[in-house]
Amino acid sequence: MNILVTGANGQLGNEMRIVSKGSSDRYIFTDVEELDITNRDAVTNFVKENDIKVVVNCAGYTNVEKAEDEEKLAELINAQAVEYLALACRENNATLIHISTDYVFGGNEGNTPRTEDEPVNPTGAYGRTKLHGEEAIKKVGCNNLIIRTAWLYSEFGNNFVKTMRKLTSERDKLNVVFDQIGTPTYAYDLANVIFKIIEKRRHDELTGIYHFSNEGVISWYDFAKEICELSGNSCDIQPCHSDEFPSKVKRPSYSVLDKTKIKNKLNITIPHWKESLKNCIKNL
Repeated sequence: MNILVTGANGQLGNEMRIVSKGSSDRYIFTDVEELDITNRDAVTNFVKENDIKVVVNCAGYTNVEKAEDEEKLAELINAQAVEYLALACRENNATLIHISTDYVFGGNEGNTPRTEDEPVNPTGAYGRTKLHGEEAIKKVGCNNLIIRTAWLYSEFGNNFVKTMRKLTSERDKLNVVFDQIGTPTYAYDLANVIFKIIEKRRHDELTGIYHFSNEGVISWYDFAKEICELSGNSCDIQPCHSDEFPSKVKRPSYSVLDKTKIKNKLNITIPHWKESLKNCIKNL
């Protein structure tokens, strides 16, 4: 079976390269240089000519701040391109596995873990465009599996873990927000789940929306403290409020994702964020 992984040079795409080694399936990894997913004809032809049966869309416009100034570009990548992938999948009887975000809940109140059927309420361009991508998939009606995740990090690209390792090694003191609560996701763990879904040929069965992150509930402050300690740094990290860092975006204050649905469907145990963070830092 031929599987296309878009956005292959990003965090999740690189982890998909690692977990899929040794698979009997043929994985084709592309980034914008090999396949521009904002070009409908290019997407249609690529999927057809390569007889693609599963598309794992790891591509996305993920710069939350810049999206406020570049919403058209974010919409093109996070929504319009997703529609093109969905259309190509429908035409070729393929399944689209698409990665979405906790930011679709950006404006929701309360501190109960977000379930898949909770009403969405994005507060910024990034969340809006990612929601539009989800809606485009539903509208097209191809075989699909949408996985919402949060606080993604890995050994690759730019992310909170790598930034905190650098800052806590350079500074004596650092302020980190404590009033935004969620759960980190090690991209390797997410890639591994996607790979198992494909390997066990369950990608056609698990249709609709699922949530995935690591287990546990923390603030960015807690996360930074653990990163600093595991990295062997001695920076004094202090908690602060979000409004001390003016931003164009209202970030989710509570975006813990409820993983009950995916755990029950796949009969899996999801690693706790501390264990996954240790593994990532070892690899770094």
